[in-house]
Amino acid sequence: MRQVGPEHFAVNVPGAATPPLNGADKARYPLINDPDVTELNRLQLTWTPSAALTVTAGRQRILIDDQRFVGNVGWRQDEQTFDAVRADMAFGRFKATYAYVTHVNRVLGELRDWDSDSHLANLTWSPAEALRLEGFVYALDFGNSAANSSITKGVKASGKTWVGLFQLAYNATWANQSEYRHNTAPYSLDYYGGDLAGTFDIYTAKVSWESLEGNGTRGFTTPLATTHAFQGWADAFVQPLGGNKGFVDGLEDLNFSFNAKPRFRAAYFFNADIIVRYHDFNDQRTGADLGHEWDAQVQAAITPKLTAALKYADFERKTRVPAGTAAPPPSRTKIWFTLEYKL
Repeated sequence: MRQVGPEHFAVNVPGAATPPLNGADKARYPLINDPDVTELNRLQLTWTPSAALTVTAGRQRILIDDQRFVGNVGWRQDEQTFDAVRADMAFGRFKATYAYVTHVNRVLGELRDWDSDSHLANLTWSPAEALRLEGFVYALDFGNSAANSSITKGVKASGKTWVGLFQLAYNATWANQSEYRHNTAPYSLDYYGGDLAGTFDIYTAKVSWESLEGNGTRGFTTPLATTHAFQGWADAFVQPLGGNKGFVDGLEDLNFSFNAKPRFRAAYFFNADIIVRYHDFNDQRTGADLGHEWDAQVQAAITPKLTAALKYADFERKTRVPAGTAAPPPSRTKIWFTLEYKL
């Protein structure tokens, strides 16, 4: 998938110095996180001795829950995969996942991959459709990216239920993040997130709020998440090294979205899906207004195997912020046109 704009892509040459993502002459432009790269995406062995246990070893996808903390960033040209040993266990209404990760194959190409000595643990209990409880610990240690090392512990409650003709879904999450194995100076930052969605027929409206705490030096981050799905498709808050999002003062994101799946069907246009979303960003530490963003996407099938999508993101920064507030990222507009073919 290519992002429209004045940027170009640098070719990664093994053994050479890591080139800038945009090329040296385009460094002033916002980062484009889709460099030219070719690599082995997946090679895994799976062992399932019983319905209660599955063990997977090798280069694999790891998607946990809604991918807020661990995901594959599957929308990118080079999705994120993990060299890992993973165990998935199921005991009635309990499910558990544990993975030991030795290498993170990031979306930015092999020269920006992370050597890893990390542990991912997630436990869920689902007593009813209206209640799902989750606890997690993600202990991340990256040998060549100490600043992204951390330990995150948290809990989540989610569920869905019917109220007449409306289906309601909710999520409430809390997590705390701190230094891990002395890779960074001591810190402790909190995350709060929640959303409420209502669906009627082909329409879904949703309101979400996230608060990622910051101390003026660093902010709460999710280095293994599918971050493109959160805090705006324009990826305005992406960190200088690319891929991970964060803001030193912390970030509050209040967003509203509307989704429709029209039943209109033509010979070469069916299974349409329309999304419109608005984000309002504020500095978590000072409360200052940082800017806003509009996102929109129209997707439809052309044939049973071919799907097209047009995607738009526009971030407008606040031009002036109070003294003592970190400067927001530059404004940007991005447009994508994609074709996906499934065998």
